[in-house]
Parts: sequence; structure tokens; C-alpha cells
Amino acid sequence: MELTSKHAGIDLDGAGLERRSGPLGYLSRRSAYDWVFLAIILGTDGYVLHRFGSAMGYWVQLIFLGATTALLLLGWGWSALKNLAIAVGALSLLGISQYYGPGGVPALARGEQEFLLKFFLSSQTAILWMALLFFLSTASYWVGMFTGRVAAADGTALRDAGGWQSNFAQYFGSRLAWVGVTMALTGTMMRWFESYLVGPDVGHIPLSNLYEVFVLFSWLTTTLYLYMEHKYRTRSMGAFAMLVVSAAVGFLLWYSLVQGAYEIQPLVPALQSWWMKLHVPANFVGYGCFAISAMIGFAYLVKLNGNESSWWKLTPLWLLGFVMFFEPLVFRQGGISEYWGVFAGISALAVAGILYGRRRIAERLPSLEVMDDVMYKSIAIGFTFFTIATILGALWAAQAWGGYWSWDPKETWALIVWLNYAAWLHMRLMKGLRGQFAAWWSLTGLLVTTFAFLGVNMFLSGLHSYGKL
Repeated sequence: MELTSKHAGIDLDGAGLERRSGPLGYLSRRSAYDWVFLAIILGTDGYVLHRFGSAMGYWVQLIFLGATTALLLLGWGWSALKNLAIAVGALSLLGISQYYGPGGVPALARGEQEFLLKFFLSSQTAILWMALLFFLSTASYWVGMFTGRVAAADGTALRDAGGWQSNFAQYFGSRLAWVGVTMALTGTMMRWFESYLVGPDVGHIPLSNLYEVFVLFSWLTTTLYLYMEHKYRTRSMGAFAMLVVSAAVGFLLWYSLVQGAYEIQPLVPALQSWWMKLHVPANFVGYGCFAISAMIGFAYLVKLNGNESSWWKLTPLWLLGFVMFFEPLVFRQGGISEYWGVFAGISALAVAGILYGRRRIAERLPSLEVMDDVMYKSIAIGFTFFTIATILGALWAAQAWGGYWSWDPKETWALIVWLNYAAWLHMRLMKGLRGQFAAWWSLTGLLVTTFAFLGVNMFLSGLHSYGKL
């Protein structure tokens, strides 16, 4: 029996213990670190608005304050984000300070002269560190998959006294992923600053082309996975989730180093809008969540077929897994390049290796119920943000082109993606979709999403073709 007092927002549970509720209870649970973080956020808001407020439009100021408020609330709920925000802020300020010469005038050329900028903190260098750290993180997660202790008899992951899976390699992979996210965000902040050094009329938030959004996808997908890792207290899913991040980083390296896409370019007129600061991040939360759900679906199928001895029954999984990592990027005009030939070969070997070691891998994955729930939560979050992004995109299109919807190829494929995951959620909530079919649907859904994200830019043309390959 539970007695509830209507006074002072205090509940009495069956043991006679007080349990605070409401806003006062929420604030009373804040630690000293939370209040320090609040002070940092308020100080940053005040400084930015005082220093740059006159150059920021009304809507941009609202977006900025909304973003810092969201960061505050997320940081209060997840301490790792407080650490991340403070580290990125400190590294970004350190990097920016290196661009200022003796006369107090910043110069882009100092990026090749100052040791910290040249080797660590300039935008391109920091992003290359991100790439290396994400590759190492993926490798470390997989080392842990084959060296860690097996799961318990009921299929749940073994846990140590602190509630985490006892596996040093995967713990190390998780730490590497966090450092990679830190370097990615530092590189993003530095690129933003460097764009203004190129020219005041060139400066913009780095969300405008394929290079910049692939950086966004890489760190955002990793952060979303790390939240799932924190929520479910198991790291073994990281071996699969980080594969799609490594695939994205592989594309990023090719696109930036071979194609020279890392150069900062002025915005095209249609992108010179504050709508971009809302539409693009919301879109990529959706893409990141859909990618995670697909990779967890892959892990689900591997665990489900862990004891399957007939290779021919695994052929659909092998083919689909190969396509997921292969991506349609090799089918460019002019044939398959040497880089993408190697990439495809590594992908085929990776998928074959996963299926070959499926029994050992299955023993170390969390239970099917946990992975099923992760797929559902990922798709639910991704669908929510993708819906918001689609609405924002329609409003932006009305302002830029005079119409909410024009059946542009990108818009059409965005609708296909939306309908695909809307159907998945409908079947889940109305028909109880679970298990193998849900996992297959989740995995194949990433093919649709990948084409909407990249295929449209490669094979189709339209109003959204800002990132031709």
C-alpha cells in the first residue's frame, strides 16, 4: 500500500520512506557538478550573446539558446555529456587561441605553423584523429568479442560488481569511441571558426555538404550508440554498431583525401538559412538511429543463427551483410576504383568472418530480448526526429523555393524512408512485430535509407543535389 501526501511534493512508499517528486525533487537530486555545468552554460550564453548577438538574427539566437538548454538538460540526465561538452569547449578554445598571432589578429595560415594546430587541433587534423580513433574503437570492440567471457546461461551479458560487462577490450573500445567523438566535435567547432577566417561571408555552421554531414553522422551515430550502451549496461553491441561508423569513416577519408572535399566552400544561396541549423541535425539523428537499429538487427540475426550449421541457410544474411558494408558507392561512372575495390574486399571478409565465428559471437551478445528492444527504441527515436526533420524541410522549402513539396528525388526518397519506418512501428505497436522478421526489416531498411542519403546524390539530380560524387 502506498500513502501519498499532497503537501510538499513528498510520497511515502510502503516502507515509510520519503520519495520526493515534482520539480523540487528533480532539482534536489542535482549534484554540485550539475550546478557547475549550469554556470558554465549560462556564462557561455551570456558571453556569446554579448559578443556576437548583434551579428545573430532573432531566430538564430533562439536556436542557440535552445541548443544550450537542451545540452544542459541532457547533461543533467547523462553525466558523460557534461564531460564531453566541457572537453570539447576547452579544446576548441585552445585551438582557436592558436590562430591568434602576436598582434591579436587571427590568421588561417597559422594552422600549418603552430604545433598544436598542425598535429592535433585544426579541423582537418582533428577529424583525421576521429577517423583513426573510430577504426581503433571498432577493432577493440571486436577483439573483446573473441576474448571476453561468455554470456550467462539465460542469455544476458556477464556483469561485474559495477554492473558492466567484464571485458577490458570492449571497455577500451568504448573509451576510444568517446575520445573519437570529442575530436570530431572539436574538429567541427574548429572548422566553423576557420570558415570565418576564410572570409566573413564564407563562415557557416559545418552542415552544408557531404563531407561535413558525414562527420556529423559519424560522431552522432557513435554518441547515440554510446547512450544505448549506457542504458542497457552492455558493450558487446558496439562491435556491430561501430561497423557502420567505420564504413562511414571509410567513405569520409576517400571523399576528403581523394576528392579534396575537405576544402571550406561558400554556401550556395539556398543553404544560407537558419533552417539548416534545425533540419540537418534532426535528419541525422534519424539516420544515426536507423543505422544503429540495422546493425543491432544484424547482431540479432547472428545470435539467432549462432548454432546454425548449414551455410546455405546463412546465404541471405551474408549477401545482405555484404551489401550493407559494400554500399552502392563503387558503382560510379568510370567503373570500380581501386580504393572501393579494396573496401569491398575488406567488407566481404568482415561479413564472412562474422558468420564464421557466429557461435562464439552469439555467446557474447546480450539476450535477443535486449537487442529487440534496442532496435525498437532506436527506430522510435529515429522516426520521431526524421518526422520533425521532414516537417522542417517542408517549411524551409516553402521559404526557399515557394512550395512545401515538389516531389524532388530527395523529397520522394525521404517519404519512402518515412513510410518504411512508419510501417515498421505500426506493425510493432499494433501487431506485436518481434523477432527475426523485425530484425530482417530493420536491416534491409538501411538500404532504403542509404539510397535516400547517398544514392540520390549519385544517380539522380534535383534541388537537393549539393553533394555530387
